[in-house]
Amino acid sequence: MKTIRYYLLPAILLTIGLMISNPGLAADAPKKIQVLLLTGDDVAPAHNWAEVSQAIKETLLAADNFQVTVCEDAGVLDSANLNRYDVVFLHLYNAKTPAPSPAARLNLVNFVRGGKGLVVSHLSSASWADFAEFRAMCGRYWVMGKSGHGTRSTFTAKVIKKDNAITRGIEDFQADDELYAKLQGDASINVLVEADSDWSKKTEPLAFTVDYGQGRVFHEAFGHDGKAIRNPAVQKLIQRGTQWAATGKVE
Repeated sequence: MKTIRYYLLPAILLTIGLMISNPGLAADAPKKIQVLLLTGDDVAPAHNWAEVSQAIKETLLAADNFQVTVCEDAGVLDSANLNRYDVVFLHLYNAKTPAPSPAARLNLVNFVRGGKGLVVSHLSSASWADFAEFRAMCGRYWVMGKSGHGTRSTFTAKVIKKDNAITRGIEDFQADDELYAKLQGDASINVLVEADSDWSKKTEPLAFTVDYGQGRVFHEAFGHDGKAIRNPAVQKLIQRGTQWAATGKVE
């Protein structure tokens, strides 16, 4: 036993010395936000879900505070391991894939209501039309035959809550995208970014937050393709909105 202690002591002293000379070694590395990026289906032929989900992943990783798991199977919501994530990022319209099972629906509701986050992107709010609680989480949602947009074009996205942590420092910007309009729903939403639609003749919300139980939802209607996602202002909104949905704050 004495011999073992004799050989261990120098190693222990060396470790302590390194920690004192380099305090960074003593501190844990910041924990990254765990994102489940759920994708893999979209009804619109012009929506290349693989291209857009890759642009979303790259956008999140560029912020250096996210770890992103991409899943192309909505059945992952059935998993009891859903709580390993901090936020579910939905880039999916279930044109061909089955609707979530009752267990999956309950898992997602409990996930967000219990204090975690959801991000809804572009046409994702059209998913699961018979899932009332999902629509409540979206705040506003696309309804086929009612919602729509004009021809893709460049328009001015107006930041109307410039003191919000998600939008702070972001000025009004030019978006080359589809301007979503006539989203349905009457839930209370906190609109951050909006634009005037020539198609609906109304001012439409394009980025907003929703409080849901103890959790948070960030909904952004941008993202027709990779180019639309890679707009620097949209990237900032996605990065900050995802962090807020996951943690309730933006650093």
